[in-house]
Amino acid sequence: MSATAAQSDPSSDSMDPIFHLVRILPFSFLRPPRLRLKLPTFTLPSAMTVYSLILLTYFMVVSGIVYDVIVEPPGIGSTQDRFTGAVKPVVFLPGRVNGQYIIEGLSSGFMFVLGGVGIVLLDLALDKNRAKNVKTSYATAGVAFVVISYVMSMLFVRIKIPGSGPGELCMPHGGIDLDLERNNSTALVQVFK
Repeated sequence: MSATAAQSDPSSDSMDPIFHLVRILPFSFLRPPRLRLKLPTFTLPSAMTVYSLILLTYFMVVSGIVYDVIVEPPGIGSTQDRFTGAVKPVVFLPGRVNGQYIIEGLSSGFMFVLGGVGIVLLDLALDKNRAKNVKTSYATAGVAFVVISYVMSMLFVRIKIPGSGPGELCMPHGGIDLDLERNNSTALVQVFK
């Protein structure tokens, strides 16, 4: 061993003789075995497997699985009818934007995944190497999935936040009632206040 190698090795700086004995003595009569181990070979998963795992992860994230694990909300809620006294199941937790039942999160997540699959089908419909009837089927299913996903998601928002129709989401106090027959100038003044 050269002087520079001894200086760079931090264990050689130790003055403890027991450390040297433990370090050197066992290896004076023990020899490591000659193993013929093969490194395991990993094959890459197929593109469809990766896509399925990513889609499943996306579904779990947008469904609020982290919220469900931490808060542990009930699977479905219930409310009592004021007139009959009967207990009715409630799927959406009304009035609370930052809370959900488990079924509410799963159904919303399914609608988001359905819209994403619709966009993928629309992309597959643009492939020039496919037959025309297959491209038409992909395009029809893609448009249907996207439209269903959008309509159902907007319905979920209207159920979740009562009184949130089109145009009322961006207006304070739930929108403005415009009575254009009575007085147009008053309505314009209310809009720009």
